[in-house]
Amino acid sequence: MPYAVAGDGIRLAYQAEGDGFPLLLIAGQSNNHHWWDGIRDDFHGAHRTITFDYRGTGASDRPDILYSTPGFADDAIAVLDELGIDRADVYGTSMGGRVAQWVAARYPERVRALVLGCTSPGGKHGVDRGPEIRGLLANPATAHQALRELMYTPAWLAAHPGPHQTLGDPDMPSYARRRHLIASHRHDAWEVLPDITSPTLVVHGSDDRFNPAANAPLLADRIPAAELHLIPGARHAYFVEFRSVASPLVRDFLAAVRH
Repeated sequence: MPYAVAGDGIRLAYQAEGDGFPLLLIAGQSNNHHWWDGIRDDFHGAHRTITFDYRGTGASDRPDILYSTPGFADDAIAVLDELGIDRADVYGTSMGGRVAQWVAARYPERVRALVLGCTSPGGKHGVDRGPEIRGLLANPATAHQALRELMYTPAWLAAHPGPHQTLGDPDMPSYARRRHLIASHRHDAWEVLPDITSPTLVVHGSDDRFNPAANAPLLADRIPAAELHLIPGARHAYFVEFRSVASPLVRDFLAAVRH
């Protein structure tokens, strides 16, 4: 397993596959690179895909220290540095989209194009999932099923009983899971979103209640010249269930930026 080393010495496991222009794929909260299993193949040919295991997940180190979305962005850049990649396209979903906002805002010269999926600007400007959803997720008796139903439609779950790669890294220690939750909760990129200069696509499922779809136009309006695309009927894991729509949409956007 290859590793990059972050600025504070933490080892970060990474994975690189395929050929073409680099595409950094950033996973959701409390997940490792398996979040992208199957989906990353949709980009090979035009792109070399790069993923990494967040600190606290997968084969990366698991320090019990403060985590943050800007810090995760620095970790992502450490992976690109290890691979000798000066510029990449960046596609982040869920908390990965929060991290991607910081990558593009803090390292504009490193990001050729940006895709933000099912994510939020955070802070007081973001639209929260609300007390009902938070309650279901906080209750051990209801959390797992609630998360499945927030990710996928009932029809999809009936046809695809799992296992699903978007429900969290099962081997994460509990302290790291808490650290991820706090990092995502404290995310607030509102002030830096206008600084993003990369061509940007904002994608969201219209029926997403886990990270409400109302966040998508907030991002698209705040980031200069960003494009917005809502996928009708999709929930949080739109990129899996609606893969036949989402992957071509992202591919076409990235291809247009190249030209």
